[in-house]
Amino acid sequence: MTNLRELTFVIKGAGEMASAVAWRLYMANFKKILMLETANPLAVRREVSFCEALHDGSQTVEGVKAVMAGVIEDIHREWEQGRIAVAADPQWLLLEQVRPKVVVDAILAKKNLGTRMMDAELAIGLGPGFNAGSDVHMVIETNRGHDLGRIITAGAAEANTGVPGAMAGFTEERVLRAPAAGRFKTTKSIGDVVIADEIIGTVAGQKLASRIDGVLRGLSRSETTVTRGLKIGDVDPRGKKQYCFTISEKARAIGGSVLEAVLRVYN
Repeated sequence: MTNLRELTFVIKGAGEMASAVAWRLYMANFKKILMLETANPLAVRREVSFCEALHDGSQTVEGVKAVMAGVIEDIHREWEQGRIAVAADPQWLLLEQVRPKVVVDAILAKKNLGTRMMDAELAIGLGPGFNAGSDVHMVIETNRGHDLGRIITAGAAEANTGVPGAMAGFTEERVLRAPAAGRFKTTKSIGDVVIADEIIGTVAGQKLASRIDGVLRGLSRSETTVTRGLKIGDVDPRGKKQYCFTISEKARAIGGSVLEAVLRVYN
């Protein structure tokens, strides 16, 4: 019989969705969680993304703390302290040292970058790009709609639509994209109220304006180097500042589905 509290998890990615998964598992008393990220993660919803620990040393999301860890000894120390560990390991080299029972690919790259069933006893992929039954054991549907959060045990999730989910009737209009390649500069902060046509910042000297009224639910760090068309901000037309600092309903649903998937196997 597996001791549930001793299960070890590696989550690939530490952005918004990955962080919601880690938060949900942690709140269900799974405390041995390692998140693997790139060295300079480009999160937009930074207030609810554990990858910010790689910039600031630590990050707290809804009362759960994650701390940057460099080597395996750091990871075990953070687990002993009851904290999530986050490491800059884009090639997933720590997988071999940790040997997790569960791997969750939450990179949301819309394609499989190399996750396989052999990575762990249970391998789970979020969204399109994975095939349950061949390269992972289970896939979680991430597309908004009737099947959001569905656990797929054979086959794949819905294809990427390329269209952001509707929010108060707005889809693509609420997304801020880099108008050019270069360095993004802004004096705005997440939670700031903005109006349509207000300048949010510049990229390589080109102005970036909001297309709608709302609050900045997400915003890349100032001085970040970006590519043209990259999502670097998110305006929430609902205008509720508290939403900027809490996990979204979509992310919370996906986190719950990962928890269910784990319990289907180990409970």
